[in-house]
Amino acid sequence: MEFTDNVLHIQSFFAVTIGIFVLFIGRRLNNSVGFLKEYSIPEPVSGGLLVSVLIALFYAVTSIEIEFELVARDVLLVYFFTTIGINASLKDLLKGGMPLVILLGLTVGYMVIQNLTGIGVASLFDKETPVGLLGGSVSLIGGHGTAIAWAPKIEEQFGIQSAMEIGIACATFGLILASIMGGPIAKFLITRHNLQPKPTEKVNVGITEQKDDSQISSFAFLDAIFAIHFCVIVGLLLNKLVTTLGLDLPMFVTCLFAGILITNLVPQSRPRISGLKWPSRSPAIALIADVSLGTFLAMSLMSMQLWTLIELAGPIFTILGAQFIVAVLINIFVIFPAMGRNYDAAVICSGFGGISLGSTPTAMANMSAVSARYGTSHLAFIIVPLVCAFFIDLVNALMIPFFLNNF
Repeated sequence: MEFTDNVLHIQSFFAVTIGIFVLFIGRRLNNSVGFLKEYSIPEPVSGGLLVSVLIALFYAVTSIEIEFELVARDVLLVYFFTTIGINASLKDLLKGGMPLVILLGLTVGYMVIQNLTGIGVASLFDKETPVGLLGGSVSLIGGHGTAIAWAPKIEEQFGIQSAMEIGIACATFGLILASIMGGPIAKFLITRHNLQPKPTEKVNVGITEQKDDSQISSFAFLDAIFAIHFCVIVGLLLNKLVTTLGLDLPMFVTCLFAGILITNLVPQSRPRISGLKWPSRSPAIALIADVSLGTFLAMSLMSMQLWTLIELAGPIFTILGAQFIVAVLINIFVIFPAMGRNYDAAVICSGFGGISLGSTPTAMANMSAVSARYGTSHLAFIIVPLVCAFFIDLVNALMIPFFLNNF
């Protein structure tokens, strides 16, 4: 740790350690506060938000900023999405074909509505169209990365001096709303329609709340790590390939596809050096996925600098309030019926809550929390990450300049 210019810099090793500690805090909170567990609020969200508030209070009293190095956090994200790819079977991908197309179409339509909502509310405050877009798909569906990428262009082209602060603020509070939206929506739908998961499906991430007697040997765990690393190497090569073709995809997307390709192209009966079967949907993979996602999200939330957002509170909270209402209504009255009104649809809705206002990891955390409480949905864990981790970025890259130039 280093202290310079009134900023406490915390390096990766300590940041990961604190992230794990925050995850335990979230677990204790969820076990102690009934409604957190009842509404499937992810444990890293409970702990991460509490710690980010405490850090903000510490800054208010001392004027000392705490800044975390988050390189290790991004590695955990790659780990997590690689496990999702390893768990993806061709049978499920084929099964998810039409639902995938439907969800993608609905998401694109929702992105248009989200931008129109942002522009409309911004106009009430006499703000320009770019401000509304910063409170739309730029920062909400796009997340922090898209907001950071577009803010300098919007500032330069349209003279919005606080574009970066607005984008980051919307992305930050959108992440919070997305984290607390998915679980309650899924609970409402599951309870109202008396939905049940397929009893034979194993959980993709973590373990269920019911007793689980499955044990993980040291070699099974090491074999899962080896499989993940092998897929990540292939994902790195794929990323370099798509870069040469002019596409700019996040590393976790190509690692996700590498996991899918290897799982479905390599014969299951092929001898492996470990002497074990390919670890698709194994307890070891589920455990690694749970640890990676939980620590990633805890680190993301605990590192938010909430004090930077206070000055923009009025317009931002109004835009986000409108976006939250629109997202909930579309989730319940459009997404759920269109996806089949069944248990898979309810889990997909919890994930769409994460997509609509947050990020891909938030969507996965929402679905993981619901799955741990009620049971998993392999369909949801296939189509939601494919839609929000791949297609959305491509659509958003075309939609943002269209709105900027035509509204």
